Amino acid sequence: MTGLDASFLYLETPSSHMHVASLMVLDPSEADEPVTLEKVKEVYGSRLHLAPPFRRRLVEVPFGLHHPLWIEDPDFDIDYHVRSTALPSPGSDAQLRTLVGRLVAQPLDRSRPLWEVWMIEGLEGGKVGCLSKVHHAAIDGASGNELTVAMLDLSPEIAEHPGGDDWEPDPVPSDIELLGYAATSLARQPVRVAKAGLRTTGAAFALRRRNRESPRLAPPSPFSAPRTELNVPITGRRSFGTTSLSLPAVKAVKKAAGCTVNDVVLALCAGSLRRYLAADGDLPDTPLVAMVPVSVRSDDERDSLGNRVTTTFTSLATDVDDPLARLQVIHDCMVDVKEQQQAIGADTLTDWAEFAAPAVAGRAAKLYSRVNVAGRHRPLFNVTISNVPGPPFSLYSIGAHMEAIYPIGPIADGVGPNMTVMSYRDSLDFGVLACPDVLPDVDRLTDGLHEALADLVEATGVSDDQVDALRSAT
Repeated sequence: MTGLDASFLYLETPSSHMHVASLMVLDPSEADEPVTLEKVKEVYGSRLHLAPPFRRRLVEVPFGLHHPLWIEDPDFDIDYHVRSTALPSPGSDAQLRTLVGRLVAQPLDRSRPLWEVWMIEGLEGGKVGCLSKVHHAAIDGASGNELTVAMLDLSPEIAEHPGGDDWEPDPVPSDIELLGYAATSLARQPVRVAKAGLRTTGAAFALRRRNRESPRLAPPSPFSAPRTELNVPITGRRSFGTTSLSLPAVKAVKKAAGCTVNDVVLALCAGSLRRYLAADGDLPDTPLVAMVPVSVRSDDERDSLGNRVTTTFTSLATDVDDPLARLQVIHDCMVDVKEQQQAIGADTLTDWAEFAAPAVAGRAAKLYSRVNVAGRHRPLFNVTISNVPGPPFSLYSIGAHMEAIYPIGPIADGVGPNMTVMSYRDSLDFGVLACPDVLPDVDRLTDGLHEALADLVEATGVSDDQVDALRSAT
C-alpha cells in the first residue's frame, strides 16, 4: 500500500469515515427477471476479477512500523459484502436519502475487504436503489468510476465476463514476515527522503518563479478560508441530499462564458453555498475556499487502481454578487491552479505521504477529533467539491436500467459538506453529504443548485433553443 492510500486509513476517526460511495437508482421494468439479492450476488460474484480491490483485505504491520499491506483474502465471503434492506413501500425519495445517510454513516469492517453493496427495495414505482461503499484507501474518484463501470452493462442483457477462475487467495503473512518487510522498506527511506526533498525544493523554486511571472493573484493557500457555521467539528451522523441538473444547460453556460464545465460546477456550488449562508446571516466578507481533488493519473496508469490524486484549493468568489462575474473569478483561479500544479509536478504533493508513521498519524487524527481541535483554528478549507465525468449513454445493472447515479464523498472535522457530481447521459447528478448536527437542512443546499443554474442561464443570456441544440447533439 502506498503512503497516499494508507493516509485515508490514518485520517479515519469515529466521526470521519474515509469511504466513498455511490447510489444508483435502477428501473427493473425492462429486466428479463426480477432484481433480487441472490441475482445481485451472482452478478457481482462473477465480476470480482474485474475489480481486484473487492477481494483484498488489509494486514497491519505490528506496532504500526509501516504502512499496511493488501492480501487476497483467504476468507472472502460475498454474503458479507452484498446485503439488502427495504423501505416501507412505496418508499419516497426523501426516505431513500435518509436511509442512505444512515448506511453511509456506518464504518467499513477493516478485518474484511473494504467494500459493501446494499440493495434497497420498496422504492416508489417498483424501482431499486443500489448503494456501494468502498474505502478511499483502495480507490480514488477515477479508479472508483472504473470499478463502477465494470459492474454495469450496455443493455438489459447481463454480459458474461470469463476469467474469474484464475483467482488465488494469499496466505496471511506472519508477524515475523511483516516486520521483515517493514525493516527492508524503512532501510530504503533515507534515500527516498533525500529524493523527495530535492523534488520539493525544485518545485518550490518553480512555484515561486511562476507566481512572480503571473499577472493574477495566486490561488488560496491552506488555512486561508473564512470560518462559517459549516466549518466546525462534526459527529458520526450523516445526512444525504441529491439532485440532478441539465448537462446541456451547463454546457450552454460554459460555451457562452468561455470557461469549462468544471468551472460552471464550481460556480453552481458557490451560488448555492452563498445563498445558504446568506439566508442564515453567516455569509463571510471573504470568499469561501473549496478543496478540489484532481486526478494525476497518466495514460499509462489509466487502468491502475489505488489513489493517484492531489488536492488543489480554489476561491469560490462567494463575496462577488454577480453570478457571471463570480464564474469569471472562479475560471481565472482554476487557470492559476492548473499552472501551479504543473509547476509543482504531479508527484511532489504525494511524495511525503510515504513517510508518515502509521502509529503516530492514526493517533494524531483521533486526538484531533476527540478534543475538537477543528473548532479552534481557521478551516483548512470550507467545502469539498469533486466533479467526476461519466458516460453520455445509458447503462444497466442486473438487467435494470440505471436512471441516475449519485456520487458520495467523505466529510471530516471542520471542512463542511462534500458536494460531488457525476455526469450521466444528459444530467449532472449531485450527491451532497453533510453532518445533520452542522448542516440540518441539506435539501436547502441541493435546491440552491437549481437556483444557481437559473441565475447563470439568465446572466449569460442562454436560450432554450441553445440548450435544446446541445441536448440533440448529445
